[in-house]
Amino acid sequence: MKIKPGAGWKDLPAGGFINEPATALEFHTGDWRAMRPVWHEDKCIQCLQCWVYCPDSAVIVRDQKVCGPNLDYCKGCGICAKVCPPKEKAITMIREGEEG
Repeated sequence: MKIKPGAGWKDLPAGGFINEPATALEFHTGDWRAMRPVWHEDKCIQCLQCWVYCPDSAVIVRDQKVCGPNLDYCKGCGICAKVCPPKEKAITMIREGEEG
């Protein structure tokens, strides 16, 4: 079964059958989250804990520096905000649709 680019999670084959490599890149799974992270660049100390612990690899890092969350794949679990050092609090969670 060929998966069309831009297909949603409801279009996945039954049983999660994966018949091609890297098909996860075609599904933007962040659209089902209820909460989303807001990254505050001015508070970030670049400890990379958010990147290490993110279960969806949804933290963008370039040149060994955090650039923010990839909201196409972030499911809103909040682990990034939880592991962010409490003194800095560079990542906060807000309800989807609210302003950060």
